[in-house]
Formats: sequence, C-alpha cells, structure tokens
Amino acid sequence: MRLRPSPEVSVAVSPQVSVLSLLVDAVAARRRGLPERWRRRIRESVGAEGQQACRPLGVPGHSVAPDTIVPLPPVADASVESQIAWLLDMRPDALLDDMEQAYGPERVPEHWRWAAERPRRWLNGYASAVSDVWSAIRPLWERAQPLLDLEVERVGTAVVRGALDALLGTLSERIRFADGSLYMSDQEPARYDLGRRRLVLVPMLSGPDATILNLDLPGYVWIAYPLRRADALWLGADPARRAAEELASMLGPARAGLLASLARPTTMGQLATLAGTVPSAITYHCDRLEAAGLICRERRGREVWILRTRRGHEIIDLFSR
Repeated sequence: MRLRPSPEVSVAVSPQVSVLSLLVDAVAARRRGLPERWRRRIRESVGAEGQQACRPLGVPGHSVAPDTIVPLPPVADASVESQIAWLLDMRPDALLDDMEQAYGPERVPEHWRWAAERPRRWLNGYASAVSDVWSAIRPLWERAQPLLDLEVERVGTAVVRGALDALLGTLSERIRFADGSLYMSDQEPARYDLGRRRLVLVPMLSGPDATILNLDLPGYVWIAYPLRRADALWLGADPARRAAEELASMLGPARAGLLASLARPTTMGQLATLAGTVPSAITYHCDRLEAAGLICRERRGREVWILRTRRGHEIIDLFSR
C-alpha cells in the first residue's frame, strides 16, 4: 500500500479484533503462533454452532471476508458486547449484501456458501463464538491493558516526532515498510493507495504471526498487528525483558548494544571498553550506525566522541516503551 508523505496516523484499541484473531488461529485452525495450551483452551470454549460459523475464516488460500466479522469498526471504540448485540440484531439480507460487496454480484465463494444459504444461523453462530472466546480471554485482555497503554503512547510519540518509518518497520514480521510503501504478507495480494485516508493502527492480543487488514474503507484503512511483548502474557513471563531482544533483532546484537550504551556522549575508547573490545573492532559497527543516521562522530582535540542522534534516541525510545 502506497503512503503519501506525512500521512494522518492514529491508534485504536479494539477487543473485537483480538477476538477475531484468536478465533481464526484456534477455532478456524489458521495457525498464527498462539501457544498450544491457549489454542486448545480457546477452541474448547467454543460451542458447535460457533465452530461451524468460523470454518470459512480458516480456508487455505483465502483472506478476503465480509466486513461483518468486525461489525463495528475498530475506530468506533466498541465493546465486544456491543459487537455481539449488533450481530444478533443484524438482518440476514444485510449479511448477503455484505458478501456481495466483498465478492461481487456473482456467487459467493464455496467456503462461504453455507453461511449465504443460512445467514441467520451463521450470524447467531458467529455471535456465539465471539461471546465464548471473549469469556475465555477477558481476564488476559484486562492484564494486557498496561501493554496496550504503552503501545498507544509509543505510536503517538513516533507520529509526533516524525519517526513513522521506524515505527512501521516494527509492527510485525509480516509487515515491511520501504520506499514510502507498506508491504503486507497476504494470501490474496493486491495493490492499494492510502491517498488522503487516515491510517489506523490496531494492536491486538494474538499470535505473533497474525495480521488483520481492511484497506477498502472510504475514510480510513486499519491494520491490526500483534501487541508488542504479548508473548510474555501468554507464557506468564515479564514483558519488559523483550525490549533488548527486539532492538537486537532489528539492528543486530552488536550494534544494538552499542546504540543502547550511548545514553550520553562517549569516546571511541570508552565505547570499546563498554563493549569489551578494542576501538578498531567497533569501527565497522559505528560506520553502519552512522550511515543509518543513528549516531554521529565529533572530534574534540585528540579524541573522537560518539553521540546518538535525535533519530537514535527515538529508536531507543520506541523499543523501551
């Protein structure tokens, strides 16, 4: 998806999108990295009608689905309960209209045929599945609130500081930002242009490989991605320990360590001592960090001092939130 320079970006928190991701992973069996014990727990929480309704979401080779799977968009700040009520109140022919919008006026794909022939039954079954999964994961969602708050702050800070390119590169391994475009892994790829629309980022409680996109709306597009450090919640560990590992995964362990150690200006000799090596051994890494705009070098008398640039501070800040 092509982005215009300095696009309007916001962040939204939607428990329904997280519920959808977990339904797809655990119930529809499109695995996205959810720990097995949680996959089993979520799958076993969903009744037979709910499991039937979720089957179309896991069919291999297909990713396009009716918008009804998230009946109230993430920007609406709607509760899961209001999403369920909407599904139960929805007219069956509205679901059929939604399918026509998603797939065109021709016959719906085979894997959605059952739902098209029994729209009321599908809506009731899907609402039941959403309710069952929400009951199973609501305590975990509540424990995730501090991480969600940090992610909202991280996105806001990146937007204000003009570090959107760095932010977009950290959303997911399935999302890449380069040359003004977002590249997102999808089973049914297509080209899009953000145009004047707003980009809404939606962190979700999910497996690490999950992404959910809606790029067709007129006023905005939304992209849901795994909440940073949520794996610690699934596994019951401390999420803060992930920060250094995530920075190292982007820069490499050596350069990440050097950048992290530059909280204040440091000479090459001091930096080498901190790294446990000699100055000549870190010159290459400093060259690469400088080329990326993360550090700069200043000669002061006989010594060369290394300083983090503003961009370098922003990168550290993004990964420490």
